[in-house]
Amino acid sequence: MLSLYPTPNATPLSSPTTFSPSFSPPRSTRFRMSHGSLPPLPENRIVLSVGTVGVDFLAAVASYPNPDDKIRTTSLTVQGGGNAGNALTCAARLGLSPRLISKVANDTQGRGILEELQADGVDTSSVVVSEEGNSPFTYIIVDNETKTRTCIHTPGYPPMIPSDLSQTSLSSALDGARVLYLDGRIHETALLVAQEAARKNVPILVEGERIREGLDDLLKLADYAICSAKFPQAWTEAASVPSALVSILVRLPKIKFVIVTLGEDGCIMLERSVDEAPQTEEMDVDSLLELLKQRKDDKIAIPTCVSLPVTKLRANGVGTVCGRLFVGTAEKVPPSELQDTTGAGDSFIGAVLYAICSNMPPEKMLPFAAQVAATCCRACGARTGLPHRTDARLASFLS
Repeated sequence: MLSLYPTPNATPLSSPTTFSPSFSPPRSTRFRMSHGSLPPLPENRIVLSVGTVGVDFLAAVASYPNPDDKIRTTSLTVQGGGNAGNALTCAARLGLSPRLISKVANDTQGRGILEELQADGVDTSSVVVSEEGNSPFTYIIVDNETKTRTCIHTPGYPPMIPSDLSQTSLSSALDGARVLYLDGRIHETALLVAQEAARKNVPILVEGERIREGLDDLLKLADYAICSAKFPQAWTEAASVPSALVSILVRLPKIKFVIVTLGEDGCIMLERSVDEAPQTEEMDVDSLLELLKQRKDDKIAIPTCVSLPVTKLRANGVGTVCGRLFVGTAEKVPPSELQDTTGAGDSFIGAVLYAICSNMPPEKMLPFAAQVAATCCRACGARTGLPHRTDARLASFLS
């Protein structure tokens, strides 16, 4: 299959370097299960997202270059990217019906972005196409030695503004939606959609990747939040991650749960409890986290989850909140299978969207999302390794 995207300044690559412009993941019957063994799809599986899409140029190298170095790639992959685009692609492969509000230019890259999303089942009818400008793209250096990636992003132009989205398009996009996901970008348009979603009682999931302009306004409307490892403390200035999670629930009374993803260290989730029993014990949240960590079984390779009953959680200098603390583990992916962590967080969010639509309890949601993210990391790029619902590696988590 030929790539939908042009590779800038590309020259023929000779062996042992390989050129992999195709974005279709390899199909293997070894990892597929029959549809008859799957649980039914969620009754309401429409998810809407406002956020970024783009093209990723992934150059894998033996090791990250030093200044002024000239090195060769070990492989080059060109595929769609962007937080919202990746998360919705994941959601579509899991069986949801995603819709996207975003903006691209009417250039080769923009057309390729839309064609790839449509091929995966993402509804792009609300994506604005500008006749001028450029579509977003990102150069990604994948370090084979350290298994890390470095992203160099070029935003699209002109940027999306609220007037780009008609009232008709907004109403149509939100019609029947089970949940709205905001990746924190194009914040003015995202706020417009979020306000309408809140008016219609559509739950809102907001991603806190880093502090961004307008993000505070989105978080005030959020029912759920998923954060990167550094975001909770950066946003709250709390002394620890657990204290920061308590602070988020104190500052944002609408939030039902907040999750912080920690890469190979799994994740931590704090779920608010609205029914506080009179005898609920009060505990220091940092001490409770250490207690939960001791309950993990590090010998288990697949993702797991540990938790304690509803507790009044205290964070010094912050306050208290009644809720449940969960610790989710990540899959122990063998080094020989770990290829690239690009898009791992996006795939985690895509799986959480599925879990919300399916009304999964946290004990099931966190291991499921971790398994989806681990599967994504077994291929180069954010989308190549995204599993389909029929992937046998998901069977035990979906049953």
